[in-house]
Amino acid sequence: MTIPYTACLAILSVTLIAGAQSQAGDPTLAKIRTEGLEHSQVSPVFDMLTVNIGPRLTASPAHKRAAEWARDRLTAYGLENARLEPWKFGRGWTLEKLTVEMVEPRYLPLIGYADGWSASTSGEIVAAPSFIAGKTPEEVTALAPQLKGAIVMTQSILTNFVRKDRPQPSDTDYVPMSAAYATSAGRGRGPAPAGETPQQRNQRITDALKAAGAGVILKPSVGEHGTVFVVGRDGGPGAVPSVTLSAEHYNMVARYLEQNIPVKLRVNVQTNFYDTDGGNAYNVIAELPGSDPALKDEVVMIGGHLDSWHTGVGATDNADGTTTVMEAMRILKAIGARPRRTIRVALWGGEEQGLLGSKAWVTEHLAGPANAAARDKFDVYYNIDNGTGKIYGWFLQNQEEVRPIFDSWLEPLKSIGARRNVGEPVGSTDHLSFTDAGVPGFNPIQDYGNYDIRTHHTNMDTDDRLDVNDIRQAAVVMATFAYQSANADRKLPRPAAK
Repeated sequence: MTIPYTACLAILSVTLIAGAQSQAGDPTLAKIRTEGLEHSQVSPVFDMLTVNIGPRLTASPAHKRAAEWARDRLTAYGLENARLEPWKFGRGWTLEKLTVEMVEPRYLPLIGYADGWSASTSGEIVAAPSFIAGKTPEEVTALAPQLKGAIVMTQSILTNFVRKDRPQPSDTDYVPMSAAYATSAGRGRGPAPAGETPQQRNQRITDALKAAGAGVILKPSVGEHGTVFVVGRDGGPGAVPSVTLSAEHYNMVARYLEQNIPVKLRVNVQTNFYDTDGGNAYNVIAELPGSDPALKDEVVMIGGHLDSWHTGVGATDNADGTTTVMEAMRILKAIGARPRRTIRVALWGGEEQGLLGSKAWVTEHLAGPANAAARDKFDVYYNIDNGTGKIYGWFLQNQEEVRPIFDSWLEPLKSIGARRNVGEPVGSTDHLSFTDAGVPGFNPIQDYGNYDIRTHHTNMDTDDRLDVNDIRQAAVVMATFAYQSANADRKLPRPAAK
């Protein structure tokens, strides 16, 4: 007799949830909550990352210092094999000096930040800016003699400010998939558009400015009220220095130019590149070994990214996530937890440049035919990023077969602020490196109030934007899910093949 697929799924769900609920009486679960809520060590970890070390741009000296400190801290907790794993990244970078001012028709210091990996200007540039918004790459090339050494404003007056945070998926009236606009989830790849893309056109303009020997590029941020979204990449030798201004200040200068009011700016960018250490960046890895002879080689993994951008202190993106997973591991070790499977923690570098650290780790340890055995023994990866504060639940990445398991594990945590799991996927962070390799990877639902409009990749990503006490709850949830997974009778179901 052939059993219908829906019946098979129902039988599987009942079987899985029965296995999950069999741990409900485990006294370790209560110990996790007590240790995490009453003996928390989140504040010293979070303060070290944000106050003492500060921004942690990938491959910068601060990022290396944070990685070494985290390794030593995890060792001090009693975890095993705490280590740095190098991977090839490229040049490190720091900003040493920045001046960006209006000196005519009146004096005003401007709010702005050099983009990550910006080159240095040739000393201080004092000049009227050249405004090339709306010009084609060919027109910019024709202006080369005027642009040599110039301050160049590349974009029109900005009016489309970021004014909306993504909705909260754990709300009871949440519309499914309405949060996906802020992540890579739910975006169809489809065929490439015909003709030149805006990105290709912008790159040709950048190349034309480089060929012309422009002095510095100024562009507006999409943030409002002085919030400056700043990212950047290494443009290599000869790249034009670049600065992102607050949109309000950029627009003010552009309006002077529109009305033919003489305006003069002063800009000086001084940066330092680091070619030492072989172009390496680092992931931090440590483990709590499994205790079951038959299962100890299987792995449950938790992690978040340690790197940040350079303008704030990376508090919500992602010092709070790093603190959460470090505290979860501390809790498990402090209470003497003996998980059946090994629980491994990872602190990634290079997330902000494209999930590079986690991709490098997965490529080396999980992906491809050579890692088939390791992949078979890998259970699940729990990431934390894309939000701040308490963990309300999990995005299930369209894996409905894990819902009964996750719902049963989340239910007892509702008394400390958990809410519900949602079936939809979330993108744009390190769990995707794992799902791309065919193993389960999940990221939690957290708070998004003022995250997209105020702190994500901005100068406002500071300690003031979160309540560090919420990390206590997040660490308890993370430790609970890691422990439940490590002690379940069977590994979580695998995602459907792509």
